[in-house]
Amino acid sequence: MREFTASELDAYLRESERKPLLLDVREPWEFDKAHIEGSTLVPMRQIGDHIPALHDAEEIVVICHHGIRSRVVCRFLESEGFSNVINLAGGVDAWARFVDRQMPTY
Repeated sequence: MREFTASELDAYLRESERKPLLLDVREPWEFDKAHIEGSTLVPMRQIGDHIPALHDAEEIVVICHHGIRSRVVCRFLESEGFSNVINLAGGVDAWARFVDRQMPTY
């Protein structure tokens, strides 16, 4: 499984012509507090229900609060045949600390 730090993801998003699906697997209340612009919310417990729609994504960056739930989801997606998933190490917390310092933390 690939991983990006917050800074690496920021650079990747700026440089890449094709944007990956930014899949946020936190709970709705967490997403409402802070999220990376352009990300799509699908809570971790609902990932299985969204597998058919996710197969359309070429590349998926999985995001959570600190990178633990997203790592679990990455492994699950890989077990379901996804080959191009990336975990955001440190999650939105790292994004807020190193990329978007205006983003609230919790």
